[in-house]
Amino acid sequence: MEKPGNLILVIFGASGDLTSRKLMPAIFSLKMQKLLPEKFAVIGCGRTEFSDTDFRSRMKEGILSFSEEKDPEGFLIDEFIGSLSYFSIDSTKASDYIKLKEGLYKKAKELDAGENFIFYMATPPSMYSKIAENLHRAGLADQSAGFRRFIIEKPFGYDLGSGMELNRKLHELITEEQIYRIDHYLGKETVQNVLVTRFANGIFEPLWNRNYIHRVEITSAESIGVEERGGYYDSSGALRDMVQNHLLQMVGLTAMEPPSSLESNSIRNEVLKVLQSLQPIQAADVPGQVIRGQYTGSTIRGKCVPGYRYEKGVAEDSRTETYVAIKFFINNWRWGGVPFYIRTGKRLPTRVTEIVIHFKKTPHHLFQREVGNLNSNQLIIRIQPDEGILMKFDMKEPGAGFNVKNVNMDFHYKDLADVRVPSAYERLLYDVMMGDSTLFSRDDVVETAWKFVEPIQKAWANDPEIKIYGYPSGTWGPSVSNDLIEGCGLAWRYPCKNLSDDGLYCEL
Repeated sequence: MEKPGNLILVIFGASGDLTSRKLMPAIFSLKMQKLLPEKFAVIGCGRTEFSDTDFRSRMKEGILSFSEEKDPEGFLIDEFIGSLSYFSIDSTKASDYIKLKEGLYKKAKELDAGENFIFYMATPPSMYSKIAENLHRAGLADQSAGFRRFIIEKPFGYDLGSGMELNRKLHELITEEQIYRIDHYLGKETVQNVLVTRFANGIFEPLWNRNYIHRVEITSAESIGVEERGGYYDSSGALRDMVQNHLLQMVGLTAMEPPSSLESNSIRNEVLKVLQSLQPIQAADVPGQVIRGQYTGSTIRGKCVPGYRYEKGVAEDSRTETYVAIKFFINNWRWGGVPFYIRTGKRLPTRVTEIVIHFKKTPHHLFQREVGNLNSNQLIIRIQPDEGILMKFDMKEPGAGFNVKNVNMDFHYKDLADVRVPSAYERLLYDVMMGDSTLFSRDDVVETAWKFVEPIQKAWANDPEIKIYGYPSGTWGPSVSNDLIEGCGLAWRYPCKNLSDDGLYCEL
């Protein structure tokens, strides 16, 4: 991996948790891997009044708390912290950006770093277009003397209309090629490995279609509740927070056609085609194809946890979903008739994200199977935690007869002792520095995803008769969600099993 060219990274909202918990540890990891530019600096911007010393101290604390990198002597941390500075700014005041511009050019001259700037908006979404507008007015979006790249965190709007409006406003100020809409799921090594698993192995791609696959199941589960984000989450919910971006992006990578090359737009074009092929869910079909739930109070391993409506910042009569399960189809030649199932939820038994490919059963059953084994062959791609791939297939049990037992053949990334798995933000920040937009959402992809979820949003808003099911915290969501799965006796795959009161065992 080559080093990026010299640049300065400017982070708006630098006093927030995202910067100290995720961004700084990721940038420091790039420093440890010798993948930062030779001439490099970070300028944090925010309303909070920090001195450079205060900001550096806060960021060092974040690195020591959340980075996986070890720097026993502390020399590299101190050297890295020295490249940080802070600029107090009111993001809504155009005059403050003139001062920022002066500071940026002064820093660039000191470093001899050229005029390459990356602007990271770690702010509320309502500020994206305002910050871009003020940067544009100050002349900081102009690329005549160096590149200007803009990183935007999700959500990219709250529905189709607001998503399109955000794109329209941004495109009036900067080009699509300058925009990097960051989705940290796409930065995960195992998500990218979906492409390699499919297109580098001759044994999988011939089977990756309606002729051999019975169904596809994608799960993204969290064991925590809304924590201190109740106020934000109650205006968002699982559909906006997880389905529209993370899960539909994974659907796109799982179902896409082989790209003509690994060039950024070649891959994103194929993801777009998948999303454009999603069979729309009509309003009348929402109750039968979409299950929404909300966690209730429960006792988990001896600890009482509150229900969602009792969380801080959540309305007492809230109908915001903390769980969503959806059944849908992809209308194209490869996937015609194959049901796709996606689910996500909070306060589920464990934190796990995985893609499960369920292959069709053999047409004739010759052998005696173990009691309760209704499963066919499965390929399980574990995104997190314990990243890896698992294949489930049947083998003969030792002894007389032909009794069949389901067994596993698996691979774990952790078994590659000499290979380091980078964090998602580390990979994505490096890609922005290199100008590689492959793992970032394009405007048309974002809008097409919103178009798919819009009928669900409208049905929930307009029809109070559509149920929201309660589910006890620590369970796998509403039991009625199993009714989505087509086939007698079939249900969602449960990745983890209780071994004791102390915890869960995850299969991979």
